[in-house]
Amino acid sequence: MKITMSRRAALGLGGAAVAAMVVGAPRGAFAKNDHADLIKAFTGGKEPTKGKVKLDVPDIAENGNTVPLTFSVDSPMTADSYVKDVLIVADGNPRGGIATFHFTPSSGAAEASTRIRLAETQNVIAIAKMNDGALFIDSKPVKVTIGGCGG
Repeated sequence: MKITMSRRAALGLGGAAVAAMVVGAPRGAFAKNDHADLIKAFTGGKEPTKGKVKLDVPDIAENGNTVPLTFSVDSPMTADSYVKDVLIVADGNPRGGIATFHFTPSSGAAEASTRIRLAETQNVIAIAKMNDGALFIDSKPVKVTIGGCGG
């Protein structure tokens, strides 16, 4: 028995299947923020110490689509003592990861500036990992008034 179907009918069935998956999915299944998992993987479960990291983001972001972010880490950046990595996460975006920056003693300074997207009012967190395994953290709340990842 041969079954024939028009393209329109096939597309309609495909759309209905996707809608059924979305409706049947647990609440928040497509928007789970994984910032805690990212931090745990980055730190190996160790608790970072407050200090050495200076995170500069605005208190209020009038447009969540383009939020300026600058960080710096107090380190001599010598072969004996330097910043290896800096993880930036946000706890309110659909996905928590913003960026990971990698440094060497040749970098001269552990600092960077960029622009990020924030879906809503939330905390931005910066964690620095030193070459000896020491971890340092800073976090700032940012109030987003319009725009952002989510609309």
